[in-house]
Amino acid sequence: MQTFVTDLLCIGAGLAGERVAIEAAGAGFDVICLSIVPARRSHSSAAQGGMQAALGNSVMGEGDGPDVHFMDTVKGSDWGCDQEVARIFCDNAPIAMRQMAHWGVPWNRVVAGKSFYYKGGERFEKYEKPEKEGLITARAFGGTAKWRTCYTSDGTGHTVLYTMDNRAAQLGVAVHDKTEMISLIHDGGRCLGAVARCLKTGELRVYLAKATLIAAGGFGRIYRESTNAVICDGGAHAAVLDTGAVPLGNMEAVQFHPTGIVPTYILVTEGCRGDGGTLLDVNQERFMHVYEPDKAELASRDVVSRWMMHHIREGKGVQSPYGQHLWLDIRHLGEEHIRVKLREVDEICQNFLGVDPVQSLIPVKPVQHYSMGGVRTNKDGAAYGLAGLFSAGEAACWDMHGFNRLGGNSLAETVVAGGVIGVKVVEYLRGASAEYGTAVVADRVARDRERIRRLTERADGDEDVYKVRAAMQDALQDGVHIFRNKGGLERAVATLQEVHARAKRIGLKSDGVGANPELALALKMPGLVRLALCVAHGALMRTESRGSHAREDFPERNDRDWLTRTLATWKTPDDDLPTLDYEPATHVFEIPPGERGYGGGKIIPMDGAARPGKEN
Repeated sequence: MQTFVTDLLCIGAGLAGERVAIEAAGAGFDVICLSIVPARRSHSSAAQGGMQAALGNSVMGEGDGPDVHFMDTVKGSDWGCDQEVARIFCDNAPIAMRQMAHWGVPWNRVVAGKSFYYKGGERFEKYEKPEKEGLITARAFGGTAKWRTCYTSDGTGHTVLYTMDNRAAQLGVAVHDKTEMISLIHDGGRCLGAVARCLKTGELRVYLAKATLIAAGGFGRIYRESTNAVICDGGAHAAVLDTGAVPLGNMEAVQFHPTGIVPTYILVTEGCRGDGGTLLDVNQERFMHVYEPDKAELASRDVVSRWMMHHIREGKGVQSPYGQHLWLDIRHLGEEHIRVKLREVDEICQNFLGVDPVQSLIPVKPVQHYSMGGVRTNKDGAAYGLAGLFSAGEAACWDMHGFNRLGGNSLAETVVAGGVIGVKVVEYLRGASAEYGTAVVADRVARDRERIRRLTERADGDEDVYKVRAAMQDALQDGVHIFRNKGGLERAVATLQEVHARAKRIGLKSDGVGANPELALALKMPGLVRLALCVAHGALMRTESRGSHAREDFPERNDRDWLTRTLATWKTPDDDLPTLDYEPATHVFEIPPGERGYGGGKIIPMDGAARPGKEN
């Protein structure tokens, strides 16, 4: 068995992982990134619309700044975010965007003179100032007061990731791809690295490191319908949860994106609506302006998704063999705009739907998209519970998103948080020990080998891992979706507890040798069900509605009792529910809790006297 020793081990080689790696490598430390796929195929490359940063270069961004961005982010989070972290992010985002430009990202730039844009299906004229010519431009995104989303057509993740990977290669960062972590090595107080499995040979490897970073992206594939790539299944989160020491934060905060295409659920960017696209119902009539007169299609994602599902419930959905959906209309933007600035959307529609968006409507509906929850860290990116363990990007609950993140804030977070946390990782590495307990490492490897033996020999049973996964996905899809209530959540939790018991009885149908996807899934399946239980049980216990967590039986946002962050820990393997603890959502209030300005609803304020929110 191979053993690798390094200063920093990054679990994940997407934007967040490589950005932290670059900071450490630039300071002279050895870095290894583990990745299930080649680094440039990380899910970061699928991000389309852009990165939010208050540059204020375009005429529609005039007057913008970090304070305005901060206000939008806190409102977007429904006051669920850590305001100190949100401030760190908003202040550093403009610096990070300019740094990305310096490294080679080909941002779209301001073109001086008269041009046109669309809002609500109507055409408007704007004039860009000559002195702004060539500066990084921006487009509109949901929940923002200004245009501040920096972009490269609709392939922002692709261009930034390729640039980042080039930089990492320059600095000597080693990427071990087709390699998957299956467990963390720790002594109860300090993380020592990880055990990983080579997906080509099936061999186990040990990686020992002074510091370990979890940057493996989201866990959307625990749901049946998700925009996430198949690699975003939560395996790294499951390994963290299985330590029994590290909590996951706000796992019930799951974002549903309004425009997943039906029936493949691949994302079409919010940039479609930011550039002026509209949502239509079965009668091919707009409806969002009725529910949200000010923001319409560009309210925050949680609000748009809820109104879409409400509209379908009102009988306005389009019937299809794959269930009801609505329409996204970008035809009025014109062929040149669609083929150039929305080219990935064009290709996705052509290749996966057989639809030309220049001529035809796009079938869409809200689909699981993003995980606000993740490995709970402090503002320095250090995980709770284990020294030497850090997390960044979507994998982390840092927590600048609270209960709803704004479009463009997460892609920006990867490079902003990666830079900020990378500095803190370097500080940690300068004083970190390189001592690793041989007995601790040997025990962890022995336990993982025993897990594999029991699966291949069917020592615990012969449950089919794919049927177990399907049962887990169905339970979340049915009971822990956009609208939630006590009955549905209780059924989901009960079902998932049964699925968890089944997951402990999985036996392989194959021999488990070599490149074996059945074994890869079986190794993490019990942990994935535990993740699902963290989501469902956390949602059941949170008796309020906040951001993406919408309880039909508790429709008020309850700042009196629930201005908190959920911490879910799995104490022992024998438990069938996570242990839930809570901490204040923020210790710093630059902006006291108030109305978001969109979304309606009522608020129970911190003083306890119920008052109405903005009604539409």
